[in-house]
Amino acid sequence: MMTIDISLYLTCEVISDIFDQFNLTKFLTKFNKLRKFKRYFNVFSPKSIMSNRKCTIAVCQMTSKNNKADNFDCVQRLVAKAVEKDAKVIFLPEGVDYIATNKEEIKELAEALDGPLMRQYSLLARFNKVWLSIGGFHELVKTDNEKKLNNCHVIINDHGRIVSVYRKLHLFDVYIPERNIDLRESETVAGGSEIVEPVKTPAGLIGMAICYDLRFPELSTLLRKKGATIITFPSAFTNTTGQVHWEVLLRARAIENQCYVVAAAQYGAHNRQRLSYGQSLVIDPWGKIIAEADIDPHILSKVRGDMPVLEHRRDDIYNLIEINNKEILPDCRATYMFADKIILSSTVFYCTKYSFAFTNIRCVVPGHVLVSSIRCVKRLENLTPQEIADLFQTVVKVQKVMELVYNSSSSTICVQDGKYAGQTVPHVHCHILPRRQGDFANNDDVYLHLANHDKEGSTQIRSPEEMSREAVSLRKYFYT
Repeated sequence: MMTIDISLYLTCEVISDIFDQFNLTKFLTKFNKLRKFKRYFNVFSPKSIMSNRKCTIAVCQMTSKNNKADNFDCVQRLVAKAVEKDAKVIFLPEGVDYIATNKEEIKELAEALDGPLMRQYSLLARFNKVWLSIGGFHELVKTDNEKKLNNCHVIINDHGRIVSVYRKLHLFDVYIPERNIDLRESETVAGGSEIVEPVKTPAGLIGMAICYDLRFPELSTLLRKKGATIITFPSAFTNTTGQVHWEVLLRARAIENQCYVVAAAQYGAHNRQRLSYGQSLVIDPWGKIIAEADIDPHILSKVRGDMPVLEHRRDDIYNLIEINNKEILPDCRATYMFADKIILSSTVFYCTKYSFAFTNIRCVVPGHVLVSSIRCVKRLENLTPQEIADLFQTVVKVQKVMELVYNSSSSTICVQDGKYAGQTVPHVHCHILPRRQGDFANNDDVYLHLANHDKEGSTQIRSPEEMSREAVSLRKYFYT
């Protein structure tokens, strides 16, 4: 198992007008509580996930306002300090671009990922030859009817290229008047739709999350199962919840997943309504806050080796899987294999990581299509739980579209699992047949027709051109 060799550099900076909110004594007292930062940072030494070479990371803390230029100037100063300490990967908190004063301002200040502010971050990374974790960026997505925002965690490599984008899954909609909490993120932000694969960086495989995601342990566990060695929670935690929950939740995520947890945080008063807790932390796989303790260079491999909890999970009793995999354009490959048969990509109308849907060469009824696994296996029992979940999720999604297109309110869904069940192509697949009243004299006749439809002369063979035309017409229901 790979070991970890990271030097962790924690740094924080508060925009100057924070001093207007607190006097110097209170300010320094607060910082002393924030993991006892000495001169605003400490330097540590764990072990590298990707190699035995030493890699320094910087975990930054700041107080964003509604002035993007001032916030970026703050980031530049933080990056400069980190580079002085030879940091290679720099973690920035949620809302690093801005924290607005009202809902209208949130929308007005948002930019696209190819906008001028993100280009500045890219140039900053390239100029300093560092990786940047932009912990929370308000991404503007323009649609025909309205402006939509995503809360994005963006990783930029040392060449200034965006290598991964995670859009926050869990939106913070919480109203607790007695604790002065009234935040409804969903009023301005759209929830994400996928868990992003861990990103290979000089510090290791980074699993990406944002703030409120911390309260949903399933996400962290799935990232660990995907290979993450570091899980990040860039945050703007409320002061009220942070005092009670912040450290406890971060340590829990580190312990249960045996990963390093990195949490860059917003701190202080952003405006009259918004106060963030701060307390940026790095926690080792044993649950220790390593800002306060020396680190065993082999702790990652030792913790996982001594107590292999991931291997001890009872997947035969329960399983944690993703059920909403990213859609992939069918033309990403020229052909698909259906047992020994070649399926042209032009006849495929929907595709995920594990499944693909395609038009049928012999149709029992109009709209009869097939869904098959990407991996060629003969029986359902040969699929992984992840593949099974994806296959049937895809079936349901395709079924809805076929019923819409063919003006149907019923479908026959059929899997012929094995030779004696009528399977003629030894590759797991599911038939989807949109049904109409009276399409067979006896309703169950559909199964006789399905059993015989592959026999020579039983049904008309369609041309590749006809199948491709149908696929093109169907794709518009899945891809916008």
